[in-house]
Amino acid sequence: MSRTPLPLTETSSPDHGCGCGCGHDELPVLDARVIPGAIRHGAILGAISQVRPGSGLVLLAPHDPLPLLQQVREAYGDTVDIGYVDRDGDLAGGDGVRVRFTKVAA
Repeated sequence: MSRTPLPLTETSSPDHGCGCGCGHDELPVLDARVIPGAIRHGAILGAISQVRPGSGLVLLAPHDPLPLLQQVREAYGDTVDIGYVDRDGDLAGGDGVRVRFTKVAA
C-alpha cells in the first residue's frame, strides 16, 4: 500500500517575532485540487476539525467551493469564520480559489 502525503503545506515567514523561523503567523495551505473528488469534502471538513481556536487554514480549491462552504456553515456554525483570500484566480489556468477558515471557538 502506497501512502500519498496530505497536500498541506506550511508557509513560513522568517521574521515573525520569536526568531525560530517556523512561521507561526502564517496559515497552512490545504491544496484540495489534488484530493480525489469522492473524498474531498470529508477530508476538508476533517482538516477544519483539527484546527485549534484562534488558528485556521487556507484552502486552495479548483473552483469556487460554494457547496463546501455551506457544509462548513452547517457543521461548524459560528465557530468558524470563512473569508475569501483570492476568489478571482485563473481557474482555467489551474490557479484555483483560496478560502480562509479561522476557528473562533471550540
